[in-house]
Amino acid sequence: MAELTLDETRKRDELPHIDSYVIPVFFHNLSGYDAHFIIKDIANSFEGRIDLLPFTKESYISFTKNVSEGVNWGNCAKLRFVDSFKFLSTSLEKLASYIDKDKLKIMRSEFSELSESDFDLLTRKGVFPYEYVDGFDKLLVTELPPREDFYSSLTGETASESNYEHARNVWRCFRVRNLGEYSDLYLKTDVLLLADIFENFRDTCIDTYRLDPAHYYILPGYTWDAMLKYTGVRFELLTDIDMVMFVERGIRGGLSQCSNRYARANNKYMRSHDSSQPSTYLMNFDVNNLYGWAMCKPLPYADFQWVDDAESLDVMSVKLDSAIGYILKVDLAYPHELHDAHANLPFCPTRDKPPGKRCNKLLATLREKSRYVLHYRNLQQCVRYRLCVTKIHRALRFAQSPWLRRYIELNTGFRARASNDFEKEIRTVFAENLIAVELRRLEVRLNKPIYVGMCILEISKTRVYDFHYDYMVPLHRERCKIMYTDTDNLIYFLECDDAYEDMKRDIARFDTSGYPEDNAYRMPRVNKKIPGLMKDENDGAVMTEFVGLRSKMYALRVEGKSDTKKIKGIKRNVVARTITFDDYVCCLNDAIRQFRRQSCIRSTAHEVHTVSELKLALSPYDDKRYVVPDSYDTLPWGHYKIPP
Repeated sequence: MAELTLDETRKRDELPHIDSYVIPVFFHNLSGYDAHFIIKDIANSFEGRIDLLPFTKESYISFTKNVSEGVNWGNCAKLRFVDSFKFLSTSLEKLASYIDKDKLKIMRSEFSELSESDFDLLTRKGVFPYEYVDGFDKLLVTELPPREDFYSSLTGETASESNYEHARNVWRCFRVRNLGEYSDLYLKTDVLLLADIFENFRDTCIDTYRLDPAHYYILPGYTWDAMLKYTGVRFELLTDIDMVMFVERGIRGGLSQCSNRYARANNKYMRSHDSSQPSTYLMNFDVNNLYGWAMCKPLPYADFQWVDDAESLDVMSVKLDSAIGYILKVDLAYPHELHDAHANLPFCPTRDKPPGKRCNKLLATLREKSRYVLHYRNLQQCVRYRLCVTKIHRALRFAQSPWLRRYIELNTGFRARASNDFEKEIRTVFAENLIAVELRRLEVRLNKPIYVGMCILEISKTRVYDFHYDYMVPLHRERCKIMYTDTDNLIYFLECDDAYEDMKRDIARFDTSGYPEDNAYRMPRVNKKIPGLMKDENDGAVMTEFVGLRSKMYALRVEGKSDTKKIKGIKRNVVARTITFDDYVCCLNDAIRQFRRQSCIRSTAHEVHTVSELKLALSPYDDKRYVVPDSYDTLPWGHYKIPP
């Protein structure tokens, strides 16, 4: 537990503030674990009510214990328990590895007498045999337990040799007498690391935005206020419920699908190149800061009005940077002559049920779209690629401007100039968390501009479609296949002489700053972190093989690296330990599902227990697209080639 209050430093004294009776108490992963042990005990251990900010009945964003020393409850101390994971959503182990050691001032003040080598032992996450300590008697053990006693049923692994050696060094250097003393040191360093990490996070935020995150519950709330403060934007909130529901119909999220299920590359950069076969490449591209790119475009903020004669609106004449923008409800026809050309990535995904299924999924289909709500930029893009607008039912007009651009460029610039991984991590999460507030589910009060989030999601899609249809298709034509896409990611199978030479010819489209200086392609290292540009996820390492079973279930091989294996719903350590690349291939070819057992923590009425569950890990069945029999190809639903 780390109790954090304002330091008596000049920069924090300069912040406007009032006396507060609230003392924030931070736990890392409070909501997921520690809260269950604390909430019942503090409710009854001493007088004072508890105020809850719940996420579910079992999970709390925060809770506050009111501690009174008299009858005046208004002036009582308030212990506000907050989850630091809601601000820095990665493990304490990783956060500790990111931060520079000279920033660990709290840790250093507690261990000022240590040599540099001994102090270094405390600057990383410790190692502890959680499941070995099943009673107080274990704390009296006078020797470090053997490595096999550091086994965790949650991960299915014991401590690595390097981690166990670290534990031995700590035991020896700090002259630990028993496991109880080791536990005390482990807990103390955990708390001090968290305190240093969060204080550095606060320093960075206060320096940049002049707002203190210790007064907030979660990062999206903080980033929202920081944005409002920096931009000075004044939103018009929608009071017409028809407008609210109209905008909500246009919120769809990012598309994820597996378009082609297997491919093996063959090119001159591979160790196993076969010159007698066609030259082919697998390329894994990601859009830099996709939502940040969309946030730099003109966005709505005021003057919302229904268009009286929507049918006569000339959408194609509206400029991208116009002071007036539109959200429209339209009917769209998808002509059969476009089906083959658009099969990899159909326009206008819809939330619908796959044939024969009960649950809605976001599907990119070639069916006609009825009463489809979209941003005018997306509609212009559809028309450019020959979709037919058969009817405009309604149009919502609004004032727009790039009011968010300065804030996004501020954070992008900070990230590009970040001097360490800790600063990069902080800057990355700001734009990602901003959209979470703009899209926050409405309940009773319509107090957030959800139209901003809807437009950001829609505009962001145009960047991915532009890259594919404006660049990749004209360049490669029918020799270009999308294997997999997920929001800002496109994995391609290309038949060409040299995919890297193609990138060099159009270098302005790519961020190649991650390539090694002495890369084999003589690729210039340019355009670092520029939003909207495509980045080779492999940074020049050669991708050799891809297998995709369905959305969120795929694997890929890259020379010189470990296999990348993705399965939604299965813990990463289970995937890494028990599933191989060949398992994906066998599942695909033999059409046999595979299950895996994993352990996880569950709570019932705040009683925490570990459960073992058997879950579907690999499945050859994909209902987001039609799987062509005896083939690795798929087709989008609605394609004319799909048999009735």
